[in-house]
Amino acid sequence: MGKPQKRNIADKVRKFKTSKEIKNNPFEVKINRKKFDILGRKTKHDVGLPGVSRSKAINKRKNTLLKEYKQKDKANKFIDRRFGEYDTKMAPEEKILQRFSMERQRTLDKKDLYNLNEDEELTHYGQSLAEMEKFNDLVESDSDSEEKGLLSAELTASHFGGGGGLLRKKAPGEKEEDGPQRAKSRQELIEELIIKSKQEKRERQTQKEESQVLTQKLDEDWKSIQGLLSHKGSRASKEEAEKPKLDEYDMMVRELGFEMKAQPSEKLKSEEELAREERERLQKLEADRLSRMKGEAPEKSKKKVVHFSADDLNDGFILDKEDRKMLAYQDGKWNMDEEEEEKGDGEEEEGEKGEDEELGEEEEEGDDDEDDDEEDDSEDDEEDAHSDIDSEQGSEEEEEEGDDNDEEEDNEEQALVETESAPKQLSEEERKAQQEAAKAELPYTFKAPESVEELKSMLQGYSPEKQRLILDRTLKCNHPSLGVGNKLKLQKMFGFLLEYMGELACSKPPELNTVNVLIPQLHGLCQLFPGEACKIMQTLLSDSVHSIEETTEGTGRAAFPELDTVLYLKITALLFPTSDFRHPVTTPAFLCISQALTKCPVGSLQDVACGLVLCCLAVEYIALSQRFLPEVINFLLGVLHLAVANKEALGYSVVAPFKQVGRSSDLLVLSSPREATEGWSRKPLPLSAAQGLQLTTDLEKDHHRLSLLDTCLDLVKRFAMLYKDTPSFFHIFRPIRMALQQLPLQSFPSALQERHTEVLELLPETPAQQPPLVFDKKKPIPLKMLTPKIVEVLDYGKKRGNTKEQREQERLKHKYKKEFKGALREIRKDSRFLAQEKLSDIMKRDSERKRKVKELMGSLSTQEGEWKAMKKMKKK
Repeated sequence: MGKPQKRNIADKVRKFKTSKEIKNNPFEVKINRKKFDILGRKTKHDVGLPGVSRSKAINKRKNTLLKEYKQKDKANKFIDRRFGEYDTKMAPEEKILQRFSMERQRTLDKKDLYNLNEDEELTHYGQSLAEMEKFNDLVESDSDSEEKGLLSAELTASHFGGGGGLLRKKAPGEKEEDGPQRAKSRQELIEELIIKSKQEKRERQTQKEESQVLTQKLDEDWKSIQGLLSHKGSRASKEEAEKPKLDEYDMMVRELGFEMKAQPSEKLKSEEELAREERERLQKLEADRLSRMKGEAPEKSKKKVVHFSADDLNDGFILDKEDRKMLAYQDGKWNMDEEEEEKGDGEEEEGEKGEDEELGEEEEEGDDDEDDDEEDDSEDDEEDAHSDIDSEQGSEEEEEEGDDNDEEEDNEEQALVETESAPKQLSEEERKAQQEAAKAELPYTFKAPESVEELKSMLQGYSPEKQRLILDRTLKCNHPSLGVGNKLKLQKMFGFLLEYMGELACSKPPELNTVNVLIPQLHGLCQLFPGEACKIMQTLLSDSVHSIEETTEGTGRAAFPELDTVLYLKITALLFPTSDFRHPVTTPAFLCISQALTKCPVGSLQDVACGLVLCCLAVEYIALSQRFLPEVINFLLGVLHLAVANKEALGYSVVAPFKQVGRSSDLLVLSSPREATEGWSRKPLPLSAAQGLQLTTDLEKDHHRLSLLDTCLDLVKRFAMLYKDTPSFFHIFRPIRMALQQLPLQSFPSALQERHTEVLELLPETPAQQPPLVFDKKKPIPLKMLTPKIVEVLDYGKKRGNTKEQREQERLKHKYKKEFKGALREIRKDSRFLAQEKLSDIMKRDSERKRKVKELMGSLSTQEGEWKAMKKMKKK
């Protein structure tokens, strides 16, 4: 204990010396320089002692922070919780009395379940445990079978005592009553035991009968007084009263109890799985067709054996219909149901009938199993039909083609039924008829065409519906997920199909019905490969635009596009979005329509029809976006100008491709108005009107002129509905209104006159009031003033606000920042101090561990040296 005392004394001496010498040491003193000397200001921190302040901070942290760190996660404090221990106002005698009274009160009022010293009666299910420990309860049994377990004293002695009372020693207190009598033999004892047991059994039987009689009597007495106790009516009155009807809720609950439980749904199959199943189905159908062409009988599909486990209780069995059959014996034969008799042949024997009926039942069960089994895809007709519908991806006209799909499914189902129900042996004529029918059928599998010629050879010679079916089966057999090269083949097939449709449109007469049927397949290919479809359509449209530009540059005029280009524009509106501001396909289509309406001169009725068809396409393009197309408005004005007979004082002017006056400025003027109005009827303008127009008589030409004019008025009406919210609506349609007023209405039919009045009602006569254009009002920028701005500078050196509240707010902000920085500085110092302490603890532990290791190694080395020395001594 002396060493630490010396160290404490030395520390005190050292501290005393340094505290005086510090002020005289220039290296321990820090002088805070001032920027300015201000008269009358007293300063407190001119000279600082950083070493002293640092040592004070370290000592403070040792006394506070270090102690908290060492006591962290330790709970070894002893807290005296006796009453009044920390109350200095109470006297010791008063504390003792109060504690004694509280202890007595706690013991008197204590009701503890586990305190056995208290005089409480313990119970179990309402019975006292003290009474239960006496074991006075007798086990009574009504059955006679329990008598076998009862062993009397005599029976026990006779069987286990070695002869009953012969060997039993009498107690000294017992009297020898049967002294002179002889001892009973074993046989006699057994007879007595039997008689006694029978007597006890008889007594128990009589006792049981008496108890039953008493119980019956008690029940009768209870029935007699039961009516007095209960306030309910008699049984007769209950039967007379009507039973209450069940509520709807109760009825629904009972119905729900009998409803079928939910069955697990089928697993959702991926696109690849569906395509593979569809291809396998088509391959099987094609194999069946080829076998029928060769005259071979197709093999019947065997019934799939369903294996059941030994533990299967068949809980999922559901009885959908009544399958039980009534059997009757009549005239020496089994009498089956009428349905079974119709299925069997009347001429066959009874055994053959039974076999046929069993086979029929097995086939029906096989069909049911196939409907439930997901793996039997080839025999499940309903799944095949659904897969046909699912394979047509994204078709917009799928609903319109529903009837065609149903017919296709019916044909395939019929083929499957024919293959399954084919007889084992066919005659020669039937076989030939079957071969011819198989040859007439369409193949079920097709290869993807490698060129346009292959596609033509594959489709030509068939009706439009069969062509659609061929394309559908080609897509299913060559799905991209079924092979590596199928994707490239189908991408090429999209371009081939477009070229084939263009050739159908250019044929005479144009086969537009076939094109309409093949559009869903084209849409499905576009959905599969949108990027490749976009490139192909871009190429076709850019070629048509370049051809118009080249012809215009060479000859100065160009013809309207042919029907195949018009068809491509129509297909573009069906396959790609037209409402986008800029699209890689629809934007070139817009440009193609605009160039055709502005650069192609109108010289015949066919040109007018082609231009109106392009205007109809433009309406479809801008129906959603409501984009303004001045080329369409100009073309409609020119068409109306062609129907005006008097070209003087029009009030408007037309521009290219129309002429104000000329040879082709009266194309829509009627030659014989009276005859034309009598036989004309309104008909929609077909797409084929853009090509191959053949009009021989003047009456046909007049009827065609009226149809063109009716279409033009309809287009004006539709564009007016689209642009009615445009601010310049009046100025856009003003020339059209003036042209409508110049038309000869007296020579037009009544239907056309009604359409004319409807259009005039939509077009305003006077412009709407618009506010004048003015500049936006802006606050004027003031000129820079040269007057100096005087701002009060506070003590802490920054410019502050002028008002008192602003200065107070700035002062508080400055104080907050200062305190925040000081708190951060102290936190950093505390964390640095704790890190140093942790490091010193680790170093101390390491040094102690090294010291102990050295001691152990030293002791081991000394032991080894001694052992070696002893070993040398022994060798000597």
